[in-house]
Amino acid sequence: MAMKWLIDASYFVAAILFILGLKGMSSPVSARKGIVWAGVGMVLATVVTFLTPGMHNFALMLLAITLGGAVAWISGKKVAMTDMPQMVAIYNGMGGGAAAAIAAVEFARGEMHGVVVTLLATLGALIGAVSFSGSVIAWAKLQGVMKKAFRLPAQNAVNIVLALVTIGVGGAIVIAPTIDPLLVGAFFVLALLLGVIITLPIGGADMPVVISLFNAFTGLAVGFEGFVMGIPALIIAGIVVGAAGTLLTQLMAKAMNRPISNILFVPMAAAGGGEAVEGEQKELGAMDAAALMRYASKVIIVPGYGMAVAGAQHKVWEMAELLEEAGVEVVFAIHPVAGRMPGHMNVLLAEAGVPYEKIFDLEEINGDFAQADVALVIGANDVVNPSARTDKSSPIYGMPILNADLAQNVIVVKRGKGTGYSGIENALFYKENTRLLYGSAQQAIGEVIQHVKAMSV
Repeated sequence: MAMKWLIDASYFVAAILFILGLKGMSSPVSARKGIVWAGVGMVLATVVTFLTPGMHNFALMLLAITLGGAVAWISGKKVAMTDMPQMVAIYNGMGGGAAAAIAAVEFARGEMHGVVVTLLATLGALIGAVSFSGSVIAWAKLQGVMKKAFRLPAQNAVNIVLALVTIGVGGAIVIAPTIDPLLVGAFFVLALLLGVIITLPIGGADMPVVISLFNAFTGLAVGFEGFVMGIPALIIAGIVVGAAGTLLTQLMAKAMNRPISNILFVPMAAAGGGEAVEGEQKELGAMDAAALMRYASKVIIVPGYGMAVAGAQHKVWEMAELLEEAGVEVVFAIHPVAGRMPGHMNVLLAEAGVPYEKIFDLEEINGDFAQADVALVIGANDVVNPSARTDKSSPIYGMPILNADLAQNVIVVKRGKGTGYSGIENALFYKENTRLLYGSAQQAIGEVIQHVKAMSV
């Protein structure tokens, strides 16, 4: 009795630490502390599990923890910031796969636990398997292993039919008097295939929302399997993660002005490219860019994935510090779906040492662009494309954007004259007040820094 009380109390404390950790992660200021709290909660929940009466296979459990922890530690230390989105995607997928594996083990035992428990195990298996295989495809797209989206004929119909068949097989497992291995095997194959088929046609521009959605799926799957196993810590952790992931997914979809169903069933890659953009792109050199910003009163910097690819965040902050020393006000504007995962740009800027009070989201900063002397866009595309306001044929029409085009001058750092990741031409690049500074962000900003220094002597 005393041991059960200790285990239950420990799970309760771990659950509180999970919630406090998630709360801490809601702000860049407290994010590191939140991760530590959640980590302590996870260690506590893991350690106390070894005290559960009837627990065995301790050697295998320790081996799995050691191997998994070593791989995670080494890969976490070595991963480049540009590769962080795909790491998040694949690790999230592992969580969904683990939840599906728990259900598979329960089914393999061949024991019926009642309709409710079997139903929850089946739901956890379905959601976890979809999250796993879908996250693997998301990883492949972000890693560049899969170069383009693949769309089947009648893709939406295929998605719906496959989902219904999978649910039907799962329902058959729930109502069957005994566990049928062939039925269970078919169910898992269909669930894994469903995750692949749903994710294949989704374009890169929608990938941040997809990663967030699969994160919510993983949380729900873990919560269901926690109920099946009777582990309160898993139930609470899964529910918290699922709820947070769902809310984040809704916020990101809102930031794109598109319902989640539109992302899953009407992929951006299948849409038209919008109206042809008239005009020409006008180039400027690093010296002119430096002069525009050095003698400005206010500069708003809009970072995008191009900055991440070049690893230029440190150079950008060095330039910003030089401008501030010269009396220029410099702030950063972040769009909710900038980069390849939620909060990607915030993480990069934090890594470079940019103070949190200088980083503003879309709603906070959009009214300031009209008063800015210069908007410096570094590797961003769709999130500053004014076609989203005016071109009803554009795939991003209606998507809230950063109003960079309203600044007196716009400087765009761009590697070349091609379109962005989603393949949509950007009308901003052709506006009269826009000039393009071609080259890698690392190299281009480095040249600007040298000119700013020379002007400040």
